[in-house]
Amino acid sequence: MAMFRRSRRSTSPLRHKQQQIARQEAELRERLEQLERMVTRGTTAQNESSARGEEQGARRNKTDKRFQVSVAFEPAHSLDATRRPRSLRKERREGRIIFLFLLVALAVAVMWLISHLHS
Repeated sequence: MAMFRRSRRSTSPLRHKQQQIARQEAELRERLEQLERMVTRGTTAQNESSARGEEQGARRNKTDKRFQVSVAFEPAHSLDATRRPRSLRKERREGRIIFLFLLVALAVAVMWLISHLHS
């Protein structure tokens, strides 16, 4: 006699979400381990290179200081976060005005050149 098995229900949305989160967590752990390995390899390579010669290290320190950037440094535009951004309509209007002014200046310059070169 054959035993009848209950058909498995499809996984509930909650269970599906839990599985998805578990997969993402595993991927993130793997990525974290990979980055940690990269950092440890970088520090060991840096330690080996610093042991090669002190005169090279002193010269490198001078150039390294130029390229070091403070993490705490905030760009100037982020400080103006409270100010509302300019509207695009206003910028377009100002651009048109400047364009028309430059076009008139060019026309005046061309007319002046023609009048002075013609005579």
